[in-house]
Amino acid sequence: MKAFVFPGQGAQFPGMGKSLYEENPTAKAFFEQANEVLGFRITDIMFGGTEEELKQTRVTQPAIFLHSVILAKTSPEFIPDMVAGHSLGEFSALVANGTLGFEDGLKLVYQRAMAMQEACEINPSTMAAILGLADEKVEEICASITEEIVVPANYNCPGQLVISGTMRGIEIACEKMKAAGAKRALPLPVGGAFHSPLMEPAREKLQKAIEETEFRAPGCKIYQNVNTVATLNVNDIKANLIAQLTAPVKWTQSVQNMVKDGAVQFIECGPGKVLQGLVKKIHAEAEVSGL
Repeated sequence: MKAFVFPGQGAQFPGMGKSLYEENPTAKAFFEQANEVLGFRITDIMFGGTEEELKQTRVTQPAIFLHSVILAKTSPEFIPDMVAGHSLGEFSALVANGTLGFEDGLKLVYQRAMAMQEACEINPSTMAAILGLADEKVEEICASITEEIVVPANYNCPGQLVISGTMRGIEIACEKMKAAGAKRALPLPVGGAFHSPLMEPAREKLQKAIEETEFRAPGCKIYQNVNTVATLNVNDIKANLIAQLTAPVKWTQSVQNMVKDGAVQFIECGPGKVLQGLVKKIHAEAEVSGL
């Protein structure tokens, strides 16, 4: 069985989607539609902008979404048995499998980006990658820091867990992780504590937008970050999408469940190869490739 997986923030690169735009008239039409919906020419930044310009949250999230979705929409090889997306990638997966319309998905992603940006400004906060420590140990250390907010945010693969929290909380946690034997405890260059309680203001805004958006029956099952199991129920999909901003991304568990349900091929749909690497670390026998 084929699982198509969609990357999240961090996969962007200058020039992304340019050849797709130039070589495929359908892709070009989608990109131009996106420029109109957003009210600025995101394609100019994607194709000719600098790394710094691409890093702005209002650009990064829609850019990765567009690259991923348009690739899926224009590829004859996109015939999924199941889909999943990492954080932002969950929105790409839901448009690719027909649950959300292209324009609706893009609007939600843009609202999500702006709401997250605002939440970051309300609560200055950050994230850190913890390498070489068992998930249980990381969870235990986060739970022991009661005077600050620190939580597990991204279960990327065994031995790689990203934590999220207040500036001071992350500082304390990194010291404790190293003392407990982590190979590395590396603060990340991100704008805020994504997938933590500090994103509550963004979750509230996005909830309203999601509730007002039309969701259709999915064309294939999706494994969502929040509950990691195959879902076809539209109400469950909405609830999981709303919960996603303040809950951890359980990527390891999602991939394990996809394998359990018969996935042998994992095809990354979007910029970069991050998810291919993570899938291999989670399940060494998996066949991985990009679309």
